[in-house]
Formats: sequence, structure tokens, C-alpha cells
Amino acid sequence: MKESTRLLISALLSALLLPFGVSAQRQPGHASRLASKSSVREVNQVERPAANHVIAIVGATLIDGRGGPAIPDAVVVIRGEQITAVGKRASTSIPTGAEIFDAKGLTLLPGLIDAHFHIDGDDPLPALYLSHGITSVRDPGQWIEAYDVARKGSAPVPRLFLCGPHLDSAPPAYPTDSFIVRDAEETRLAVNRFADDGASAIKVYFRLPLALIRVAIETAHARGIPVMGHLEIVDAGDAIRAGIDGVEHATSFGTALLPLRDAEKYRQAVLADNNARKEGRYQVWNAINLDTPQARALFKLIVDHGTFVSPTLAVFERQPGDKATTELHVHAFKQMEAFVRLVHLAGAKIVVGSHSDVPHAKRGWAYQRELELLVDSGLTPMEAIVAGTMENARYFRIAERLGSVETGKLADLVLVDGDPLKNISNMRRVKRVMLSGRWIEAGSESK
Repeated sequence: MKESTRLLISALLSALLLPFGVSAQRQPGHASRLASKSSVREVNQVERPAANHVIAIVGATLIDGRGGPAIPDAVVVIRGEQITAVGKRASTSIPTGAEIFDAKGLTLLPGLIDAHFHIDGDDPLPALYLSHGITSVRDPGQWIEAYDVARKGSAPVPRLFLCGPHLDSAPPAYPTDSFIVRDAEETRLAVNRFADDGASAIKVYFRLPLALIRVAIETAHARGIPVMGHLEIVDAGDAIRAGIDGVEHATSFGTALLPLRDAEKYRQAVLADNNARKEGRYQVWNAINLDTPQARALFKLIVDHGTFVSPTLAVFERQPGDKATTELHVHAFKQMEAFVRLVHLAGAKIVVGSHSDVPHAKRGWAYQRELELLVDSGLTPMEAIVAGTMENARYFRIAERLGSVETGKLADLVLVDGDPLKNISNMRRVKRVMLSGRWIEAGSESK
């Protein structure tokens, strides 16, 4: 068999099997030749309706995820799993025999996408998130096998975009969620193994040296998948210049904003003890000055490189009256919000990541709390919604099929009661959820 034919067959097998969490046989040495953005897929098979089943959602106010004006009294037609028509009721034809869903008084949006979800042994959590309108999640740094129970359960779950364990160096902060690499070859092998197993992205952690971060980026990009990082003691500017696609957590930018001497003091403290981050990050952000040439240069670098920023503000939220919270903690958190505001104003790509378990949200509602904090930080409700839909789809590299309500895209949708453009907290008032053209039981916080 010719080499070109063999590679073509292998690539086709990988594309067909990857949604099922299965990999074609590994072929050492040719991973870079199989690079394709189309390989970024969820690991689970989402159940589809009958291909000829037609639903027309009629009368909702449509926020399509692209940032344009909302469309009142809209019609969205779905045939099977695909959106086939979108527009105003007066100008959109409804097929004869379509199942009509009356959505008058509701707001229709694309299914929400979560850039930073952790299952952490809570097997029912993905299904709960789906009932709250989150139709796609990415777990940046746990073994793909951690989702076996959730995937095999009877309850439907979101599209699962998994990464495998994060890459780190010893001693890791989270040993059970990390994969230790010690040199460039181990880094390349790890990235390729995770990609072969269905990883749709790679996460690098803060103990990984910059040189190995660069190797991880080059290897992952050769496979057509993005790399994000929890950096913290790795200078974010250096990682951006190395080609990282996204940065997780506002706190990852701390050392890039401090004077070098102060940054090195914090870096050495964390290198000596991973737990030094817990209080240290608040001390760092309490001291940061966001109105300096250094800060403005970082904002420009983020924008110029098109780096995605996933602030995960909700996990760091400290408010007056919280247990063991001082004025330093409160001010540090306000500084994180100010950073988000300034980097957004500079033109950075902000996305939404929930972190799953956060101090100021009930179980399953961390995503909605993150939307509220992004609005508190200066994004408009529309900008926050776009951050959680179309911008996240671009971050995942799935924008050709998800992230907006457009003809030809998959019908991942959420209906909420009220107008989230007037009050972003209306995103908690979930009434119906659709995954790939099938209605899923929804759960509202108002229940």
C-alpha cells in the first residue's frame, strides 16, 4: 500500500472513531502529518433525533451568539440535528408538518460553552450543567477516564471536550490530575498520546518550564489542537510569545504584571511550596498596578497574538463578610475584575469558564455566576453572552458547527425566561435546553 493511501485511511479512521472515544492505531512519527482542525471533536457520541424530524421554535427573542441586535418574534427551524432556517416570523417559512414549539416571552440563545469545567469525581455534574443550558464543556486537565461513569450513565451529558491530565513538572500541585514530563521527548510523547486518545486541547501547568511549554505547543499545533495554560509563575508574556492559544485564570497574569524582583520572590515561594499560591496570589493582586507601561504592553501583546483569556473570576471571588476574608482579599479580587475590564477594552478575546465549584454559586450554577462577574467587570450582557458562545466556539476550534444560531449549524440551544440583555442573571431562568436537536429536561434556579 502506498504511504499516501495508508495515511489517508488512518486519518479517516481517526475522524470516524474519535467522537466515540476510540483511536485509530497509532503510527509513530507521522502525527504532524495528520494535523487538521477538523480533528477537534468531543469524545462522547451525542444522541441525535430522526433525520426527518422537524421542529420550529416560534416567537422567542433570538440572541444568536454573534453580537448583533436581538431578533424579536423569531423562528428557528431544526431538521434532525441541524438548524435549517433562522429569521423573523414574517419572513421565515415553517415547513408543513413541523412540530411547533411556542416560545413567546422567552429568549432563545445558542447552547452555552464552558471553557473550564472540572468533574472532580462529581459524576452527575455534567448532566446537571446540561440542564442549566451548558451544552459543551472542556475539562482542561483531568484524565479522560475520569468521565467514564458520566458517559455511561442514563442521563444525557454535554459535549465533552477533554484534554487528558495537565502537563507539569515535579512536585505537581495536583498529582492525580497531572502527567509529569521531564524533557522535550517526554513532552512530545505525552501530547501525541493524549491527542491519539481523543484530547481536543492540551493544558500546561505552572511548574512546567517555558522550554517544555514551547515543545508542547509545537507538538499540539502539529496535531491541529490548541494549548492553554495555568501559568501563575510562568510569565504569561513569555508563554504568549511561545504561541500559547489561551490563558486560564486571571491570576496567571500576575507575574507578568509585577516588577521583576517581586515576581521572582513570588515565583520562588511557589517553587518551594505549591500552597504558597493560596494566599500569595491575593497578595500579588493586591500589589499590582494596572496603569503602567508594563501592563499596557501586556494588554497589547495579548491582543496582537489573538490569545484567549479565560478569567474564571468566580473561583477567586472574595466579598466583604466572607469567611477569613480581609480588605486585602477584597481589593485583590477587585483588581482581577479591573484587569478583565482593561484587557477587554484593549480588544482581547474573553471567554467563559466556570471552574465548576465556586464560593458564591450553588452547585451547578458557577457558569451563570461567571457571566455575572464578567458583566460586573465591564462587559455588556451581550458581550458576556458572546464570550460564552461564539468566542468559546472559536477557542475550542468548533465554530464551524457550534457557538451561534445559524443555518447549517448543530441545534444546541437554550431558552430562558426574561431578557438577559437587561439583566444577565436571567440566564439562571432556564426553561428548555436542546442538544443536537433533542429537547433535554431543563432546571431553573428559581425552582
